[in-house]
Amino acid sequence: MIVVQPVLEIYTPDGFDLWPIAEIEPFSFLPLSGDLSPAEVGTAVMRIAGCNDIAPDGDRPPRPADALSSFLDGLLTLECLFAAGGLRVTDSSTGVTFAPGCCDGLEDWRDWHQFVDDGTLLGFGHEPVSPVAERVGDRIRLTVNAEQSDSPLIELSDTELRHLLAGAERDLTDFLALAADWASEHLPAHCAPVIVALARVLDLPRPAIPPEP
Repeated sequence: MIVVQPVLEIYTPDGFDLWPIAEIEPFSFLPLSGDLSPAEVGTAVMRIAGCNDIAPDGDRPPRPADALSSFLDGLLTLECLFAAGGLRVTDSSTGVTFAPGCCDGLEDWRDWHQFVDDGTLLGFGHEPVSPVAERVGDRIRLTVNAEQSDSPLIELSDTELRHLLAGAERDLTDFLALAADWASEHLPAHCAPVIVALARVLDLPRPAIPPEP
């Protein structure tokens, strides 16, 4: 069976204590869905905010003074947001996993739809590991590492991939709804802008903002 999952590459800063997070192995991938625990949602929000925790330049005002607002500043003020990760494709029948590459980002997950529509080669990284998606006839070929002539492959039809992408979008939508509830409890003073920012980075419609507790 082939599964497509939206995933975040996790890295936790030392001493992070702004809200509860789960213990997840560094540089592993956390699948996003509506099944995450509150601590896992906190980890995902921490990682997305951390990806955008960039020092202000001349076009942005200084960071706020308090630690929480300072950490969230990039997420809430940057025009172009980034989330390390992407879509991970796993074929359980062969044990092959097509993972996001170094040039991939979860914010670009809709590029997969364009790829299915027009068949343009889609690359996700560069050497030493270069994951590539390409159309071969009426099949979709996912090459784990195009730098290797004998790289593991996953092949499927474009119809199957469209179906799997729809499932990945449902997972993202469910995660965003879960994150909205999480933010209303853990980030009440920043709830609305955090939800808007998460919807932007995931390229999804903004969910309903939960009422203040």
